[in-house]
Amino acid sequence: MRLDHITIVAADCSALRRFFVEVAGLTEGARPPLGSAGHWLYLGGQALLHLIERGDPATRGDGTSSINSGALWLPRIDHLALRIDDGPQWQALLQRLQARQLPYHVTTIEALQERQLFVRPAPGVTVEFVIAAHHLV
Repeated sequence: MRLDHITIVAADCSALRRFFVEVAGLTEGARPPLGSAGHWLYLGGQALLHLIERGDPATRGDGTSSINSGALWLPRIDHLALRIDDGPQWQALLQRLQARQLPYHVTTIEALQERQLFVRPAPGVTVEFVIAAHHLV
């Protein structure tokens, strides 16, 4: 079993697209005609992240929708975690975040010997980047 993809539904996908392409390093690729606006972002040839523009007229003011005869709460994910496997990639990420003046929070999980970085590229969306501490030596 492996991760296939993650979908984020947002009111404005353009800011998320810029973040995931310019900061996280994903690339935009082919997306089938799905009847809604959005982007498919790829990592190593896999369509990892599906961004869908939230524009459904059935969406109510309380953040729920009657799509598919069931209530969908938006946003529909808590966060996405991307693992970085070497120190230079981590440093490049930090430089891109700083260049764009995107606030972020870094924490260390001693028990796992990992460092985590959390950033919010859009309201309601949190992205975590994880790196093993031994890659930062």
